[in-house]
Amino acid sequence: MFFSIIIPLYNRPQEIAELLDSLTKQTYKDFEVIIVEDGSTLPALEIVESFQDRLAVQYYVKPNEGQGFARNYGFAKAKGDYFIIFDSDILVPKDYLQKVLIGLKRDTWDAFGGPDAAHASFTPIQKAISYSMTSPFTTGGIRGNKKHVGQFHPRSFNMGISREVYNKTGGFKLSRRSEDIEFSVRIIENGFKVGLIPEAFVYHKRRADFKQFFKQTHSFGQGRIDIYKLFPSELKPVHALPAVFVIGLFSLIFLNLLNLFTAGQVAMVAILANVGNVAIALYTLFLFLHACLSTKDIKVAFLSVIAAYTQLIAYGMGFLKNYSTEVLLKK
Repeated sequence: MFFSIIIPLYNRPQEIAELLDSLTKQTYKDFEVIIVEDGSTLPALEIVESFQDRLAVQYYVKPNEGQGFARNYGFAKAKGDYFIIFDSDILVPKDYLQKVLIGLKRDTWDAFGGPDAAHASFTPIQKAISYSMTSPFTTGGIRGNKKHVGQFHPRSFNMGISREVYNKTGGFKLSRRSEDIEFSVRIIENGFKVGLIPEAFVYHKRRADFKQFFKQTHSFGQGRIDIYKLFPSELKPVHALPAVFVIGLFSLIFLNLLNLFTAGQVAMVAILANVGNVAIALYTLFLFLHACLSTKDIKVAFLSVIAAYTQLIAYGMGFLKNYSTEVLLKK
């Protein structure tokens, strides 16, 4: 089986160097790499050319249209039986393709996804964000694991499709924001067999600081409403949980302020504020303890609490913003 690895790239030359270096170590060798530079102002041509003697790598440049259409450009150039999509901010374990091959032979997926994890070389913030995006205490608990909610939808940081899937679907229809979820839903609607290969994980750096992480997850929350408008049945109660968390958190802040200004003389306000404070304290404690056990690093665990709150608040706010403007107000 021959694989074509498609990587869209936008102003991240150093990331592609690390990713390509990890691909040189693959134990399974029947693959090509296609880099699609999507209108970058920081091109990576020299870096890619430095790997020509170690990888079957092709480099293309196109005007900026977004990662979805950049992947489509790569699909049109690919020669593989399966196309594997990576984001540029990952590292690939040396046995990744071997595990994909075993998984495809075992489960005969037409399209698949795999989990992500934190590499030992990642910064503490990157490890904390990785924990938050994969934790059962956040929305990450439904991504990339065996106990996902409903039909599994591969995500574009680690996703593969057969050539037949591409020929029938035409690839991505959206260029940005939730383009991978829309594509996954459409693959399933076309009758293809889609699932998770749990052993085929990658190391995903994600965003390097909390400001960027907030912006990214806010976009994820907005994108969930985009998907709802295209496929109403794809919106599940679990997707609204961060929005509920945001409403509850700001309600608790209001109750505490009201309790403070009334000097605790309004019994119902005092009771609700105290119950809410205990609940949020217990959640934070369980989150910290679970992060300690998962990461085995107290500093990363502390940062993981910040990452989890960042993720839930940002996603919830994005969800509420788009639900209010595009569903309720129909703007």
